[in-house]
Formats: sequence, structure tokens, C-alpha cells
Amino acid sequence: MLFSEMSLPATLQRALATRGYLESTPVQEAIVTGAHGARDLLVSSKTGSGKTIAFGLNVIPPMLNDAGLVATPPGAPRALIIAPTRELAQQVAREITWLGADAKLRVVTCVGGVDPRSEQRALFQGCHVVVGTPGRLVDHITRKALDTKNIHSVVLDEADEMLDMGFREELETILDAVPTERQILMFSATMPRETIALANRYTKDAVRVSAAQASAGHEDIETVVHVIAGQDRDRAVVNVLRQHEATSTLVFCGTRDGAAHLAATLIERGFSAVAFSGELSQPERQRALQSVRDGRTRVLVCTDVAARGLDLPAVGLVIHADPPADAAALQHRSGRTGRAGKKGTAVVLVPVHRLRQVERLFAVARLKTRPSPVPNAERIRELDAVRVLERLKGKIEALQPEDLTDTAALLALCTPEQLAALVLQGERSNLPDPESLDATERGNDPARAKKPTFAKKSADDLAGTAGDDRSVDGNADSVWFHVNIGRFQNADPKWLLPMICRRGAVEKRDIGRIVILDSETRFEIAPGRAEQFGKAASQLDEREPRVFIRRFDPSRAGSDEQPARRGPPPGPPPRQAPRYNRDATGPAGDAPPRRRPAGDGGEGVPKRKIRAR
Repeated sequence: MLFSEMSLPATLQRALATRGYLESTPVQEAIVTGAHGARDLLVSSKTGSGKTIAFGLNVIPPMLNDAGLVATPPGAPRALIIAPTRELAQQVAREITWLGADAKLRVVTCVGGVDPRSEQRALFQGCHVVVGTPGRLVDHITRKALDTKNIHSVVLDEADEMLDMGFREELETILDAVPTERQILMFSATMPRETIALANRYTKDAVRVSAAQASAGHEDIETVVHVIAGQDRDRAVVNVLRQHEATSTLVFCGTRDGAAHLAATLIERGFSAVAFSGELSQPERQRALQSVRDGRTRVLVCTDVAARGLDLPAVGLVIHADPPADAAALQHRSGRTGRAGKKGTAVVLVPVHRLRQVERLFAVARLKTRPSPVPNAERIRELDAVRVLERLKGKIEALQPEDLTDTAALLALCTPEQLAALVLQGERSNLPDPESLDATERGNDPARAKKPTFAKKSADDLAGTAGDDRSVDGNADSVWFHVNIGRFQNADPKWLLPMICRRGAVEKRDIGRIVILDSETRFEIAPGRAEQFGKAASQLDEREPRVFIRRFDPSRAGSDEQPARRGPPPGPPPRQAPRYNRDATGPAGDAPPRRRPAGDGGEGVPKRKIRAR
């Protein structure tokens, strides 16, 4: 439906037309034209559906007079908008500001990471709309800086995310502080149990508004699933980035350390990338986001918490480097692309051991897709050949007559073939090299990759194994390492294997035989992973500072290094005193000595002293 066909104030109509908003989205049409009046609304709408404009068109008109201007001067706010993160709150404030600019609407933002005294001064000067995060709003309410007596509209943007982030108490404090006669608009991409409970407590006869069917999902997003080997994650991300060549890409990792490591890897490979996590300061976060908006940074590597509420409308690709934890996380992550009617792509990288879990997740999300192989280096080079020619064709067509000067001198120095090769070389030099994947070498089917067997052997079995570096499958190229934890430290493969994998950044199938000795454990690593394993495992681990992993040297096989934990000394167990039977004699025919009663002066037994009273 066209905005010009809606009964909106003239000032809002002009603002929408100036920004190029001509046709409404389903959620905007449902909010503006719905016959709900001033009743509370519980809106289910996917991320990027234009809900900011939707609730702006709902809360602003009641403040305007017949001329389309704000009826009252700035004072106590009339509307309160709550967002989960400072970035989303600031983006919402910008949208509401330009939407109500012609109507003389005054908007104040209250978010963390900003000097609260400047926000207090802005609140004391008066405003019409306050946009903020839960924690900062509660702080201003507690300090009496935010007057809530005149609020008639409360908007909870991304309510499910705010509850997931632990803001339930803050939301309850804010909703308890506003008048009982007010309208609540609760927007949520998903409707989990906690969101429904909050709505049941604070809304009255709320109208459920659903802008799309629950099974529709993200119809503007193409979801692709690649099954990978665990150690191929970073290389798979590189090839996916090279395949799609998106203007802006979001890469999601499960942890902050994982995001920082992957961002460093991508920068090393030649990508313009930046890590985005909760530990960044507010200025650092703003600089990172602005670099993505300006096109200076093409890849933003982030975590779920840090990326909540980000407004990056030009994101064309989302990569789930680590699979999402649940269907809601999948929807929020993928919803960063395919926004405002634009097409987007979401790529999910699934390690083999998590394939069943992700299949169940997709069933809950009602998404149907079939796993496909990760693009290999050969496929990337084929795409590069086509794309380079297309770019050169566009540059040639854009040439002007004055650009052709001095070309004759260059043609005299080389042949046309040499000149073409030089141009192609210059174009390809700016492209990061594609990666070779272990899974690709096995036929792009990590699920069929053979996993080695693990055996716990004694010291007697070590002879002829560790010395000649032979693996279980008879591979003489396998490499042996050792860790200073052995039988005396209660070494067990159940916890040794995870520790070795974590310290060396490898999978279980990269580890061969495990030989547990008294004060150390020796194990073999696949030859293709040995060098990388040695570098990663040699780093000091703060959680286990006394545990080292080093490459095994057969020349020192007879001398163990200092163990990581104290244990019993090597050698035979201590000799115990023989036990005697009362009716039998000892080994040499000597009967065990009998103990004399105390006080009779026998040898070895002191006399009992008797005192006279």
C-alpha cells in the first residue's frame, strides 16, 4: 500500500517522500491502517521489516495538531522507546528524528557509554520522545531525571532479545514507572515463553499483529549449508567470502576469542576485516561500524551479543562460522541481511559432529535446505576469471578519448598478449588467495572421512612404536608429541583428548595412538597437521601453566621431564611388613613376638607409674 493513500499528517507524508519511502511494508501497513485504535499491540515481525517506521507512524501522530506540528512544547516526554543495544537505540533515534523533523519533534537518546550528565541536561530542557537502553533509562528514572508522568506510548523494540540479555528486571521497573493508562507496543521477531509472560503482565487486551506467516521465514534470504571438517572452518570462511564477493559481510562466531582469532586470520589473508565484540569501548564500536558503512571494511566478525541491534542495511552476506545455538539465534543472525526488500545470502558452516543438531535446528525454524560442498580453490579461480573480465570490460567501456594518450609508446614496448597478461596480473594481485580444504581433498564429504582409532598402551608396548614413528595405519610419516602428564598424574584419554585438541586446535581424528607412561604421555599427530599443532600447542595456557606439549625426541626417551602434577615416585611400591597368623610361625620358623602386659617392666614397654594418693 502506498503511503500517500494512508491518512497520515502532511508533515509525515513529506518526510517519507523525501527519504524515498513510497510503498509500505506489511508490518507498516498493519500498524497504520489496522483497526486497533489505542489498544496494546503485540507484533511479530522479522528483523529488517521496517518496524522502526511502523511504530514511529503510530506514536508520533497523537502528538500533532491539525497543522501536522507538535501540539505541545518540549517538556516531559510523551513517548518512550526501549531498545536492547546502544547502536540500535541510536539508529532508532535517527529514524524518529528525520521522520518528525518537519513536525518540530524533539528526540533525546539515553544509552550507555555516553556521559549521563549531558543526557540529564537534554531531559531537563524538555523533549517529546525518549529512546534508550533499559539500564540507562532505569538510571535516569531512579535519579528523577526522566519524568514519566506524561508518557502515553511505550515501545519495546526487539523484546525477545532484551529478555535474552537479562533485562527483565529493568523492563519491569520502567513499565511500573509509567502511567497505567498508556499504550504498549511490543515488537519481537520471535515469541518465546518469557516474552509472552511479560506481555501478559503489562498489556491489556493486546492485539496480535503478524506481518507474515510463521513458516515464511526470511523469504528474501537464500540459506546455504556447507558441511565441513572441524579444522577447515577458517579456510571455509575464506573461500565463502571469495565466492560471494559481497560488499559487506557479517561473520558470526560463538565466542569473543573465536571472533578475534578469525578476524586476525582474515586480515592476514588480505581481507579488510575487523573484530566486533562486547569488550570494545563505545568509540571503538562506532569506528568499526562506521568503517563498514563507509565501505572501508568489508567483513565484520562478531558474536551474537555484540551484533544484537546492529543496523547495517547494506549487508549482503551472513556467514555462520559457528552454528547458531537455536532457531531464534539463526533467525536473528540471518536477519542482518535481506533487509528492506533486498536479497541476501546466509551461509551456515556445519562441522560433521554437529550435523544432527543443526538438522533439528532447521526443522524447528521451518527452513528446508540441502548441504552443498564448500567452494574449493579451483571453483574460486573459475569465478575470478569471469569476474575479472567483467570488471575490465566495464573499465574499458568507461575510457575517455583523453585516456588513450601515450598508449602507442607502451604498445611499442610489448606485445598485446604481454600487455593483457600484465593487466590480468594486476587485477588478480588484489584478490586474496583461495584456500585448499582438507574436506575437499577427501571428496568434499567430511562425514565419510575415516577416523583413526585410539588405543591406551602400556610402557612395554612403546618399544618399536614411538621410536620409529609408525602410526596405526603403518604411516611412517606420522609425528609424535608428548605431554608431561602420565599415569602418576591419573592421565586418562577421556580428558587428555579434549585438552590436546584444545591446545593444538585439531580434531580427534587428527590424533593417532596414545601411549601413557609414568610421568608423561606420548601421542601421534597426522603429518598434515603436525606443524600447525606444534605451533599452537607450544603456547602457554593460563588455565594449565605447568602443562607443556612438545615434539617427542627419541634421543631423550629414557628421561622424563618434570611432570605437571605431583605423584608417587617411580619404582616398585614400598615393602610392607609381613602379616602373621597367631597359630603359625613366621617365614623362618620364628613365632611373632608377643606383647607383654603394660606395667610389668618388659622390654620395650615402660613401667606404669603408680602414685600414692
